[in-house]
Amino acid sequence: MPLTFAEKDKEAIIKKINGTPEVRQHLADMGFVVGGGVTVITSIDGNLIVSVKGARIALNNSMANKIII
Repeated sequence: MPLTFAEKDKEAIIKKINGTPEVRQHLADMGFVVGGGVTVITSIDGNLIVSVKGARIALNNSMANKIII
């Protein structure tokens, strides 16, 4: 399921990252890698603030939907 459906404050494991090679590389550069953990801190209108590898990152709905957990 896409990251936008993740439970708040519960760590999820990334299973797949969709998108063009450039988008996948951009997400990987930010720390979103298959097998890595991600925690949703807050969600506002589908836009997320997540914690990944100790950093807080804001993702819009479009990018969050490319991350499958």
